[in-house]
Amino acid sequence: MNSPADHIELSIVILCYRSEDSIIPFAQRTKEHAATLCKDFEIVLVGNYWEGSSDRTKEVVENIAAQDPVFRAICEPKEGMMGWDMRKGLENARGKYICVIDGDGQFPIESIAQCYHKIKEGKHGLVKTYREQRGDGIYRKTISGVYNFIFMLLFNNLRSKDVNSKPKILTREAFEQLDLYSDDWFIDAEIMIQMGRNNIPFYEFPVVFKELEGRRSFVKVGAIFEFLKNLISYRLKEYGKKIK
Repeated sequence: MNSPADHIELSIVILCYRSEDSIIPFAQRTKEHAATLCKDFEIVLVGNYWEGSSDRTKEVVENIAAQDPVFRAICEPKEGMMGWDMRKGLENARGKYICVIDGDGQFPIESIAQCYHKIKEGKHGLVKTYREQRGDGIYRKTISGVYNFIFMLLFNNLRSKDVNSKPKILTREAFEQLDLYSDDWFIDAEIMIQMGRNNIPFYEFPVVFKELEGRRSFVKVGAIFEFLKNLISYRLKEYGKKIK
């Protein structure tokens, strides 16, 4: 895990998986937005890739970083799915506050400011969104609904309306209390469960989630069963800790 750089106030981690050229305008808009929030910030572009694939994202994000020192490119051969990418991005972030957002443009970039201003109040270790309105199709809505229903059944003490929603912003102190190991779609739930375990307060506010344009969702039906397996496993671990 990287040590925080004294001069970096805010790190924004963008998950760029298979985004290729579409990440260029998103990265630029994120930079422009971050510049209105604070002077000292960095943007970490996670362009991890499957070896042997035709995906050009690695070359695109490395080129962005080579032209502008605000950006840093993290491009490693993939050893896992979204969770592995997110962990690599978070581990390489150096700021006092660490924000993570998907690079596909479905979450509004402007919500980063809301997260940042709220966490600066000093009352919460994590600030995140929940998707009050969704522009994606019935497939994604159904999967998300199942996720959150099961999560609330097993971890109803957390009171999170939408565990997978982004952006999420954490204080450096909160992040360093987490021990994340998920390599898959469970990473967001793992963050929330560990926040609860460590009694770290969090805050959620609503956003409008836009329609995904240009490609299909990477979330497959099998992810529901994977998520359920991980949730039950985590629930049993947390129960075991309580009765020791």
